[in-house]
Amino acid sequence: MIESVIELPSAANMNIDGTRTWVLRGDARMSLDELCDLSVPGRQIEVDGDTLARIERCRAKLSQYVERGRIMYGVNTGVGGFVDRLVPVEHAARLQNNIINAVATNVGDYLDDRTTRAIMLARIKSLARANSAISVENFGKLVEMFNRGVTPCIPEKGSLGTSGDLAQLASIALVATGQWKARFDGCELPGAEAMRRAGIEPMALSFKEGLALINGTSGMVGLGALVLADAQALLNTYIGVSALSCEGLAGKTKPFDPRVHALKPHRGQQRVAEMLWARLSDSKLALDEDSVEQILAARMRGDPEACRGHLQIEDAYSIRCTPQILGPVLDSMAAIERVLEDELNSSNDNPLLIPEQDELFHNGHFHGQYVAMAMDHLSIALVTLCNLADRRIDRFMTEANSNGLPPFLCQNDAGLRLGLMGGQFMATSLTAENRGMCTPVSVQSLPSTGDFQDIVSFGFVAARRARTLLANTKYVVAFELMCACQAADIRGPLRLSASGRLLYEATRQIVPYLDHDIVLTDYLEALARELLDGPIARSINTHSVVQRRALSLFRDA
Repeated sequence: MIESVIELPSAANMNIDGTRTWVLRGDARMSLDELCDLSVPGRQIEVDGDTLARIERCRAKLSQYVERGRIMYGVNTGVGGFVDRLVPVEHAARLQNNIINAVATNVGDYLDDRTTRAIMLARIKSLARANSAISVENFGKLVEMFNRGVTPCIPEKGSLGTSGDLAQLASIALVATGQWKARFDGCELPGAEAMRRAGIEPMALSFKEGLALINGTSGMVGLGALVLADAQALLNTYIGVSALSCEGLAGKTKPFDPRVHALKPHRGQQRVAEMLWARLSDSKLALDEDSVEQILAARMRGDPEACRGHLQIEDAYSIRCTPQILGPVLDSMAAIERVLEDELNSSNDNPLLIPEQDELFHNGHFHGQYVAMAMDHLSIALVTLCNLADRRIDRFMTEANSNGLPPFLCQNDAGLRLGLMGGQFMATSLTAENRGMCTPVSVQSLPSTGDFQDIVSFGFVAARRARTLLANTKYVVAFELMCACQAADIRGPLRLSASGRLLYEATRQIVPYLDHDIVLTDYLEALARELLDGPIARSINTHSVVQRRALSLFRDA
């Protein structure tokens, strides 16, 4: 998930009109890369015949259970706080439609099209595992909605994340049955009209189908996967920014030598150190610690030539400890990816059937605690990254800590001009805001539904919160990058490493050297946009084989 452009796997085919089709197999593992790529509007999926046959067998098994008179949650009982009420199966259609209408209580702004499609695809993947007993006909209509671009309007706030993402998925189910609202061909329409224009007959629900459509973790998985992909891309860029900041602050490179990191076997730390060491190997701005030691030794002997300038044997932690700080971020994101991918490839509603074993299970697979905790960990990782950027910015701003840079990176007319002083206001504010939002969501459980849902995950809330933290962190990183390039200009950009020069030049396509005071907002907005894609990200992704190989930790940890 670290590349700016993700290629589809070999199972993908290109249609004549340029759209892509990916063959979905219910028993095959889908990666988060595939989910994120296929969520782009215009992508299409095709379900293989074996998967459809398994879905049909599961539905037939449920029909047998209904005929035998088995008591099954949400089939011939009420749901939630009405679990103790029996409902005759002749009311199946009414019960299922009542379920999807009653839980559609979310409020707030609608999710964007790509997030909605990621959620739809995550639900399709779960249903394709053929344990949820949806009919082949209605499963096919959900796939057609995805392929033809019917995008339900999903309000983003109000999920408990315990019986899954009920309200988010109910918005999709409502449109599928000709209700609610959807976007189609750039227009917001009544759900029935969107389905008509797409040429899809609305679903007619029978027993359990409404429950199968909404009772799962697909909302938090879809949103979480997209947020994680962007966070991984930001970390990828930030390791390059870190190297450039080391050059701008005349930091020392020896603390990144892989030989010393072999003494502490954290994989993320070792790989971040490897990336920094490789990127700084040809820098003329970063310092060699051995040379500094020789100068300091001469100073101790009283050599007058060695007494000029300020040197110290070690850098502050925000430079020297970069591998020890970003290593845990890298490791955490790798672990988060595994959790989300496992959840994506799960059957996660209730009840579930195993037709081959003639078994039905009342269970709790819809509970979102795994994803909620993973998203909390992502928030912690993002705030850690943001804290590091904030401290580096402060070193750039403070003359006493910048190894010879002018205060606030203001090289001329200091006092008359403020230099980059104002940018730190924004960075400090957003760092504080991020810290204030980082209290874990996954431990905030409140009972609901007559104490039937008595411990809840808030997984979707945690994913939304991580998305907000990511947006804030991008601005802080963007300002650090602006500072690093300003410092490079002051010290002499021709002395940058080859990789630092690429990043510097990509940044200078957006922001010039600032020798006069000017509003920074538009520059910061542009830099933040380019951190994940565009010339800045490409300067990172295309420079170093070492960096690309090292970040494979997201794949193979």
